[in-house]
Amino acid sequence: MSRLNKKFHQLTIEDRKAFIPFIMAGFPNIIYSKKLLNKLPELGADIIEIGMPFTDPMADGKIIQDAGHTSLEAGFKFESLYQMIEDFRKNDQDTPIILMGYYNPIHKFGSENFVKKIKNLGVDGLIIVDLPPEEDSELCVYCLNNDVHFIRLLTPTSDNKRLPALLKNSSGFLYYVSVAGVTGTKVPVKQIVSSEIERIKGYTDLPVCVGFGIKSPEDAKAISLAADGVVVGSAIIEKIQKGGTERDVSDFISSLSKSVHLD
Repeated sequence: MSRLNKKFHQLTIEDRKAFIPFIMAGFPNIIYSKKLLNKLPELGADIIEIGMPFTDPMADGKIIQDAGHTSLEAGFKFESLYQMIEDFRKNDQDTPIILMGYYNPIHKFGSENFVKKIKNLGVDGLIIVDLPPEEDSELCVYCLNNDVHFIRLLTPTSDNKRLPALLKNSSGFLYYVSVAGVTGTKVPVKQIVSSEIERIKGYTDLPVCVGFGIKSPEDAKAISLAADGVVVGSAIIEKIQKGGTERDVSDFISSLSKSVHLD
């Protein structure tokens, strides 16, 4: 059983939902992001999502766009990301790590080489925003061959005709984008999200986790009642951008975790 499948199995037994914080690699600098990554499990993270900085992040709102650009301007290189993960795995072999980003840097590195590299480092899954199912031969096939989960984004426009294509070759979990638009811009409506998750679960047994627009512990708790997991990214990044101390950021992440876990 993969680390990711094991985590969801454990959460199901405990009747708990997954809390999935998103951080941007190298933001606001590599030392800070490395320290935060290492701290996330003790703050309640069940799964960790790490953003890979990219120059043209079309699915991201201004908050995450700016974080990625800050990271790149500070000299981020993919070697920095690899080192972050390698160091994390020295002390934590259980918490699943998901990388989220765009295909261009992977294409430049070489898809097969990239997948093998991250698998060896201990990465459990990939979310690549700009690769539809019709392009599975570009990257997804290498994930399948190397036991790396390929996690799809589903959106409010993913109708029942489109779902079979999106579900093919998907594994780990499904990431439901709760609002139409880019990250961090709108607040999801719980009733609509709940209805959409129910519709999606009519086609798959995969866990459905929800992200985009979840700004507070109250939002996270509301969404957790319907979803198998809750992803929070922009709100965490914004807390850092606005100059919150490390303690402020940690306390905020912990409050999100407790709301998802209904503590």
